[in-house]
Amino acid sequence: MLDRLALLVIGECVADIVREPGAADRVHAGGSPANVAYGLARLGRSTTLLTQLGQDANGRLIRDHLASAGVRVRTDGCGAPTPSAAVTLDDAGRATYTFEITWSLAPVTPERPAQHVHTGSIAAVVEPGAGTVLATVEALRATATVSYDPNVRPELMGDHTEAVRRVERCVALSDVVKASDEDLAWLYPSEAPEKAAERWLRSGPAVVLVTRGAEGASAFLPGATSSVAAVPVPVVDTVGAGDAFMSGTLHALAAHGLLGEGGRARLRSLDTGTLGDVLRHGAASAAVTVARAGALPPDAEELAAGLTRAPVPKA
Repeated sequence: MLDRLALLVIGECVADIVREPGAADRVHAGGSPANVAYGLARLGRSTTLLTQLGQDANGRLIRDHLASAGVRVRTDGCGAPTPSAAVTLDDAGRATYTFEITWSLAPVTPERPAQHVHTGSIAAVVEPGAGTVLATVEALRATATVSYDPNVRPELMGDHTEAVRRVERCVALSDVVKASDEDLAWLYPSEAPEKAAERWLRSGPAVVLVTRGAEGASAFLPGATSSVAAVPVPVVDTVGAGDAFMSGTLHALAAHGLLGEGGRARLRSLDTGTLGDVLRHGAASAAVTVARAGALPPDAEELAAGLTRAPVPKA
């Protein structure tokens, strides 16, 4: 374990049933927050996942998958079936999703105090569990830094106006926010992603990151930006790429002492050089993931190798 920084991820686990032309269905452990927790643990970070899992075959598969990386799993014991998603891949490896999900997370007290909390995706917008997620983040924010990734799933977001309100409330509670250009296009169809990111930045976060798939990623600070190109790799599929970017980013922020106690103040004085290193870690982590099947983010050795191929960010 790298250090004693306690990371808490709150959100859904999903059994991804992957379908592609000419191949038999494959089941992978997934769910955006679960993928982030798994990625952090594979990088040596002390990580707990607060989630909802059923006592079924998919639930057992996901528990075993998370345990293999060292993730501590806390559940609310509600007994609801494990959520699932049919993931259809096209010939270029791009994924589309069809969900079968209920999210009714009940309050659970973490086993140890969290120094950083990450949440997002379905967990932060689908009721009744979203209320628990928001209340937990609000309670922990006084002593922990917070990160958020909306990971928009349009078919589960409900009313657009209400979804935007929920997302913006989570953004305002967060220190670090990551969104894809597709997320922002759905949330704000008449606004350029850069403008939306800059507006979010003014609402509370210290840094907002925008991923653009094969076009790389950008980060926004008050008065400064930094961008990095995507690492060139052959793409097998894009499942979990954004989550791997998030875990790589959080890993780098922790390494720079920007999470946990005192992290919020240090994030407010983040320089573009450090931010560029953080972006490289996110890009390298995503590149490792898209080069193989499923949401399988890198371990520390694989990330180090990926960083040797990562482009230098541009301010």
